Amino acid sequence: MRYPARDTAAKHERIVKEASRLFSERGFENVTVSEVMKAAGLTHGAFYAHFDSKQELQEAAIAYGQALSAGRVRSYGATKKGRRAYADRYLGAWHRDNAADGCTMAALAQDVARSTPELKAAFEQGLEEILSARGGDRKQGIFQTAALIGAVVLARAVQDPQLSDEILESVRQKVS
Repeated sequence: MRYPARDTAAKHERIVKEASRLFSERGFENVTVSEVMKAAGLTHGAFYAHFDSKQELQEAAIAYGQALSAGRVRSYGATKKGRRAYADRYLGAWHRDNAADGCTMAALAQDVARSTPELKAAFEQGLEEILSARGGDRKQGIFQTAALIGAVVLARAVQDPQLSDEILESVRQKVS
């Protein structure tokens, strides 16, 4: 039975969205295709109508998550005030505590670093899009992006809530 193209595209998008959320929350290795499909409200067998492999799904999830991030960056604007507001939001407790709905780069950079050239290429393309969305001086954009991501990664990695907050606040003060 063939489904209309619109239905197929909606299912595909749902799969990618759920994969992005689950991968960001738990990492590539801790999420199965079956879990992604269940979260998307589909059967495991339907996966292969959309993707040839889990790696292909990972690439799509990275691209999806980074496109969302680039859109968020654009929504704050390329002004100093906009970048400050974005940094305040990015370095907030909500973002630190909600990896599934946060930045794909902060959640999955280490997984990507240990992955395939194809996945690294998808990640790199998304990073370039985010840097472009920031506008302004490229070197400053790279520095600020790295500082924001690093702060969130460290804040998530420590057990002491006060230290975690201190990391976010320290970087917030320096990048503004």
